[in-house]
Amino acid sequence: MKKPLITLALISIVSACSVGNLPGNLSRSMMNQDDPAIVEAGAPAYLLLLDALILTYPDDEDFLLAGARLYGAYAGVFARDPAQAKRMADKAMNYARRALCEYDEDACTLLDGPQDQILPTLLDDYDEDDIAVFYAMATAWAGWIQANTDDWNAIAQLGKVRILMEWVADIDPAYDNATVQVYLGVLETQLPPSLGGKPEVGKACFERAIDFSGGHNLMAKVLYAKQYARLMWEQELHDQLLNDVLAAEPAYEGLTLINRLAQREAAVLLAESTDFFE
Repeated sequence: MKKPLITLALISIVSACSVGNLPGNLSRSMMNQDDPAIVEAGAPAYLLLLDALILTYPDDEDFLLAGARLYGAYAGVFARDPAQAKRMADKAMNYARRALCEYDEDACTLLDGPQDQILPTLLDDYDEDDIAVFYAMATAWAGWIQANTDDWNAIAQLGKVRILMEWVADIDPAYDNATVQVYLGVLETQLPPSLGGKPEVGKACFERAIDFSGGHNLMAKVLYAKQYARLMWEQELHDQLLNDVLAAEPAYEGLTLINRLAQREAAVLLAESTDFFE
């Protein structure tokens, strides 16, 4: 794997942006990057920069949220091995939780409490102005569980993540370029119907993600193929979705990097299709 690339470009990033704008500018520049290899090589420098900023401004929600997003993304996409993925997912979870606690101490207490109390409290005490911090917590939490699938205590927390994602989707079904629907689709397609899964519910979530994003969220189609079509042994749907992804224009505000990664995964899944569906 490529070693971290830390250059004088890091200095120019700091000098070109005010500290207040830096977290958003870092996230936007990465999400609009056309070449995943550049992000893979350069992301460690961003991580070190965010760590330094969080040490300097430990109570700054924006820096904590940016750190949670970047560590979570790196853990899920670029981690060298499961051990590194776990370490980075742990850090993402820690930053997301600290951001939530800084935002609202009662929210931290809520998520530590009984699962059946979370939704009633969210409905009574929070609204669309609170979505960003709860969604960041939910995504970091989902990534942490994914990195710790060998731990049943981690898997047992999926129900809380689902509640947060469903609450966000109820308020804004197209949130984060409809990625909230993609998360819900994945959550619903973990098991076949015979084992209690709800793949048809997941299918509807993937289709909403495609619809709400105007087809621009290519990862929705890749995970639709990987999670639903493979689970239900629907090769025609599987191959059509992946071919659509490979034929699509990946450049789109806020999705370019994800779309490039989606195309890379689509090519792998399509190459495996014949063997998988035999």
